[in-house]
Amino acid sequence: MKTVFETAKKELPRGSKNSVSGYLSSLFEERYDFKRDERSYTRYYTSLVQENEDYNIDDIALDCLSKYIGYNNFIDFCDRVSLEGEHATNTFGLSFKDISDKFQQIIITVSPTWPLPDFMKKNGLGILEMTFILFLVTGGVVFSNNKNSKSIGFTSGWGSSAIDKAYMYWDKDKYMATDSSSLGSQVEIVPMNQYMFKYFKKIMRPDTLTVANSLGKVWYNKSNNHVEFFTSFGKHPESEKTLRDVSERILENYAGQNAELEE
Repeated sequence: MKTVFETAKKELPRGSKNSVSGYLSSLFEERYDFKRDERSYTRYYTSLVQENEDYNIDDIALDCLSKYIGYNNFIDFCDRVSLEGEHATNTFGLSFKDISDKFQQIIITVSPTWPLPDFMKKNGLGILEMTFILFLVTGGVVFSNNKNSKSIGFTSGWGSSAIDKAYMYWDKDKYMATDSSSLGSQVEIVPMNQYMFKYFKKIMRPDTLTVANSLGKVWYNKSNNHVEFFTSFGKHPESEKTLRDVSERILENYAGQNAELEE
């Protein structure tokens, strides 16, 4: 988001945050037929850049933002390796979702001129730690904290090896990857969608949601007076109903202290 605003400010050198947001809103509607009011871009910038906090942005917006700064789409943006620093250090950003229902991001910086032992010494890594990191990078480790998770063929919950699979299926609160196009009549298999696989999750602890941390960042589905919350825009993976942005009323009535926790 910082790069998006810096790119826009080349056209508006004296532009404020709000004026740049207005410019992006008009430009994206004209160039990509994508409508989003200027307040949305202002919220993106405030949260992601100024406050350095996570902010969930839907996949269409992410694709448009990525195109604006020279990438094919958001997946292309995520897959690129950026070269930074005086010595062209390779910086790899590896995002791992839903480790104990938390999002963690690990940044591993490796100088091309370091032999492996020096890299281990500089980063305080032992053999076991280094082996664990190599397993993470190559997709050789699979974690699951769901006792009822389906184990079908070679599947993995996250990582490049999982995303490379052709299909995925919904498993209680997230998508799981699989090689098979058919897993029986009880399991609906859909083609792999990398964005949905990475970022679309059901929020299992709605009691943690508040107006401050959820408006503009969380979506919901209401059926039979029961509300489910999700981390991204899209359709409900089971009913296929289009999810809606949460409102203060929904959060006050169905989240926080009024939330119903699923077993």
